[in-house]
Amino acid sequence: MTEQSKPTWRVDVAGLPVDLPIVPIKPDFAISLLMVIDAGVAFGAHIGRALAERLAPLQPDVVVGAATLGIPVAIEVSRYLGLDRYVILQKSPKIHLGDALVQSITSITSKGEQRLLLDRAAVPLLAGKRVVVVDDVVATGSSLAGSLALVRAAGAEVAGIGVILTEAHDWEPVLGADAALVTALGHIPQFRPGAQGWEPIPGTL
Repeated sequence: MTEQSKPTWRVDVAGLPVDLPIVPIKPDFAISLLMVIDAGVAFGAHIGRALAERLAPLQPDVVVGAATLGIPVAIEVSRYLGLDRYVILQKSPKIHLGDALVQSITSITSKGEQRLLLDRAAVPLLAGKRVVVVDDVVATGSSLAGSLALVRAAGAEVAGIGVILTEAHDWEPVLGADAALVTALGHIPQFRPGAQGWEPIPGTL
């Protein structure tokens, strides 16, 4: 970590060292924040290539990602898998999503309950297909569990899950048996106040 005024946590993302800002969520609890949409084109290419290499043996037909931070992950993974089409699960009720398939979720970085929406027009792209679900970070596991539920409701087979980072371990019991499908490029802990500033919480490393 750097000086206490701007604490960061260094994580290895598939061989690339990245310094993430430590952001307090509560006075006694903080996370290291990855904003993939602000990380640059080269970072997107790096994580897309690395995840695609790990997911290619699963022979997926389609990549699915959730808005908002899962969108660039889905695009880059699709690019490096050589796939043209991908499916995005939306979180805002856009005009064409009036009859969408819906799943409620919660997130560690967002307040209140949210909803994931799958456009029914995308169902034929998923039905009977092998799908990999991708996201930026899995923390609580709720968003990922909601994505898996929608994909399966559309008739797809979940072949695997790819994330840039796993955070702590709360997501594992939430995903249950699906936790074994997760492939990650790195891991980050959660933090508590310590004598020298923020320190990793034991058990989250």
